[in-house]
Amino acid sequence: MDREQEEMQFLGLFGIYVESYKIILSWRRIFSQITLALILPLSFIFLAHIEVSELIFSKIIHNEIQLDETPPVDTYRQNKLSDLISSEWASLWIFKFVYFTFLLVFSLLSTSAVVYTIASVYTARDVTFRRVLSVVPKVWKRLMVTFLCAFFAFFTYNIIAAVVLVFWLFTAGPSRPGLAILIVILVLYSAGFVYMTIVWQLASVVSVLEDLYGLKAMAKSKDLIRGKTWIAVVIFFKLNLSLVFIQILFENFVVSGYQTPFGILGRFGFGMICFLLLSKLFLFGLVIQTVFYFVCKSYHHENIDKSSLSDHLEVYLGDYVPLKAKDVQLEQFDV
Repeated sequence: MDREQEEMQFLGLFGIYVESYKIILSWRRIFSQITLALILPLSFIFLAHIEVSELIFSKIIHNEIQLDETPPVDTYRQNKLSDLISSEWASLWIFKFVYFTFLLVFSLLSTSAVVYTIASVYTARDVTFRRVLSVVPKVWKRLMVTFLCAFFAFFTYNIIAAVVLVFWLFTAGPSRPGLAILIVILVLYSAGFVYMTIVWQLASVVSVLEDLYGLKAMAKSKDLIRGKTWIAVVIFFKLNLSLVFIQILFENFVVSGYQTPFGILGRFGFGMICFLLLSKLFLFGLVIQTVFYFVCKSYHHENIDKSSLSDHLEVYLGDYVPLKAKDVQLEQFDV
């Protein structure tokens, strides 16, 4: 990272993108290794989930159509199709559970590796892929605690939203004023959901670089975002719109394959393009997330002592030593 921390507070959206690109380009070897070991499997899991889910769900739809067309007198065929549909639904839910488990594991591992690497770059410390791999499993535990807190926060938020929706249904209902109220509720819900997601993403960086995790990391993230909220929102939408674009491309040209030229060869080519684009997007998003953390720290004049950060990023006797709050949140520096 070429910039001093005092300068980073002045980085806007474009500056954050440029700084992230420079970091990846300057340290492309280790980021390539992280991509091969963690981000490529993450991308494969994400795309394979789309393909397999579509395959299982299409079978369920086909069998339900067959069941509807079966004469009522043919009870044997009806029972057989009903059992088959139940089995396929069970397979789909089991697959979803396995998918989300692996997605979570590789997502947290990738976050740990990228954040630790950029922190090492920031402190001008030599960083190797082997060292990253030795630290990542221990940092991953802290990220898991933060994720669980975020999960319960989202769960509670959705429960409250469901209660509000039921209250709307029994009071206003689908009348003209009621629809206007519903639009307001949906807008507020979406804004809250986006904000909570941004807080959780930055809290993941806080969990790696500071002696905070769980609810404390979420609270710290909320404080850091203040003043940079709109930049965070724009980054969030740009990254997620790019993700949606890749997903649509994959579904139309690989999963369905109706519009794909050159048959199977074309589907394989488009699949590889989506796979590589998704890997680049995941890596770029994680780097942006970490750079944004340093921008927020600089904006709030919270100096990070490089020597203290460097010392605590070391692995002592095989144990990861987390940063103490006093090491990260030192004195306020003057601009």
